[in-house]
Amino acid sequence: MPVAMAGGSSGGGRVLDCRSFWKAGSYEAPAAPTHGFQDALETGDFDRARVHPKFLHTNATSHKWAFGAIAELLDNAVDEISNGATFIRVDKTINSKDNSPMLLFQDDGGGMDPEGVRRCMSLGFSTKKSKTTIGQYGNGFKTSTMRLGADAIVFTCAIRGSNVTLSIGLLSYTFLRRTMKDDIVVPMLDFKIQDREIVPLVYGSQGDWDSSLKIILDWSPFSSKEELLQQFQDVGSHGTKVAVYNLWMNDDGLLELDFEDDDEDILLRDQGSASGGVTKGQKEIVQQHISHRLRFSLRAYTSILYLKKFDNFQIILRGKPVEQICITDELKFKKAVTYKPQVTHDSQVVSVRVDVGFAKEAPILGIFGMNVYHKNRLIMPFWKVFQEGSSRGRSVVGVLEANFIEPAHDKQDFERTPLFLRLEARLKQIIIDFWKEKCHLIGYQPTDPNLRSQYKATLKDSGGSASHVHHKNSSSRRTGGFSSNLLPETYDDVAAAGFPNNGSHLQSTGQAQQNNMDSEGLDEDLVEIGSSGIFDPNFMEKLSEENLALFSRREELRQRDTQLKQTIEDLERELEETKRKCGQLAAELKGIIMTEDTGPRPMLTKN
Repeated sequence: MPVAMAGGSSGGGRVLDCRSFWKAGSYEAPAAPTHGFQDALETGDFDRARVHPKFLHTNATSHKWAFGAIAELLDNAVDEISNGATFIRVDKTINSKDNSPMLLFQDDGGGMDPEGVRRCMSLGFSTKKSKTTIGQYGNGFKTSTMRLGADAIVFTCAIRGSNVTLSIGLLSYTFLRRTMKDDIVVPMLDFKIQDREIVPLVYGSQGDWDSSLKIILDWSPFSSKEELLQQFQDVGSHGTKVAVYNLWMNDDGLLELDFEDDDEDILLRDQGSASGGVTKGQKEIVQQHISHRLRFSLRAYTSILYLKKFDNFQIILRGKPVEQICITDELKFKKAVTYKPQVTHDSQVVSVRVDVGFAKEAPILGIFGMNVYHKNRLIMPFWKVFQEGSSRGRSVVGVLEANFIEPAHDKQDFERTPLFLRLEARLKQIIIDFWKEKCHLIGYQPTDPNLRSQYKATLKDSGGSASHVHHKNSSSRRTGGFSSNLLPETYDDVAAAGFPNNGSHLQSTGQAQQNNMDSEGLDEDLVEIGSSGIFDPNFMEKLSEENLALFSRREELRQRDTQLKQTIEDLERELEETKRKCGQLAAELKGIIMTEDTGPRPMLTKN
């Protein structure tokens, strides 16, 4: 027997009894009636493959992460930029039948005509064959909407030639479960603009159209045809609106998506615990870093979701545009490395640019990882090529666009092909070489013996006795005057840190490192960071305290800025109120003067 499914509130809302996504697929499907086979033969349905509703849920489990499902819907809007889209709006709205929250997506792209919306809501159909479009499997809409909630309704308006059409489609797991369907039924409604009026567009019979309308009104958040058509008012002449409702909950009975803690963001529950950082202050910095916030903050995740910044397109999250962040701009001591993968023997040469550098927070925090994009879309954020806790490549962050390999269906990973494994090995080598070449720029001893000698000489020349550095077995190490060069805002070359490179060994060493990066082999002769690889812990602690003080100061300035803006707004309101009162007083005074000029003058008496 299927899991019990209770009706919703008195407003007509209908929900599944089980609202946890990972448990919603655990039910026994009803057995097909004995006369079903004969009916199929008579109606001609026998030639059509049936897809059971359980497949909707099974298919959606490809998204382990709810934000990955949201990204799929954002991709659809980004693909519409070529059709004139200028925004995608993501917001919370309310289901009027039961007052439950819904997740809304709306764009102003080209929209879908009746044929297009049917392709969208069919399984495994895609017309996106462009080398630049992100979507390619024809499965994203179904998997993403069903991962976020049990039901979704689509409103889309399109102009094709002189024809303007409006279409509505309902993909409802609740409806299919409650009515015990053994096949996926997607009711659709179509309209057209004729003589400036919206009239039904019937492709089958009127009875089928009326039946679809009844199902949509019974199982959607809307109670009448007029309410349905009202949803097109803010869509305009072209665009698409998707409302996902009966959103999934966690095991505690709370919505998986948190709309309450931040009015300008959508958060994931139970994903915000910080890892990394020794002290409380360091953990606070980790919590503010994009590599941590993207796990639970949709605003943080979407800020780095696309590699290139849009010229005329915005992601508007809960009424506020998302500010795009270029990860490469957040690095210091940056370097570009060219990687040429061997795709196939007969294919043309592919050249991939890998930008690599140290995180701005280095060396205080060990934030590291490679950010791998595919066709402008982030697939693997802060991918830890080396295992967590490894000293190799500490604080090294990289960015690349790998269009030569194919992502997995959920676009959160790549297929583990030999090509991908070679990329992984190459990135390891790039990180190792970069670390060996530049680790001294963030306070670590150089790994190259010749560079180490020159490094110590430079410290001695720049800092005198205060910059004295002891040998490996010494119990204490000092850095003195060089500490001011450890955390610059941006540095792109070695010379910025005070090291000579005009014909010196440092320049030749850098050239040797670059040549070494062009090889495919892995150098396993690594330098582990331990007591012999890092400076005096007291110095690092002092540097950490200074960094925390700057972080606190920044927060204070932000709060002060907010207060000043509020004060300005208050003063402007007071000024307007004062002007209004002055105007009133001037009018009253003018009236008094006119009365005195026209009226009788009072007699003055002597006392």
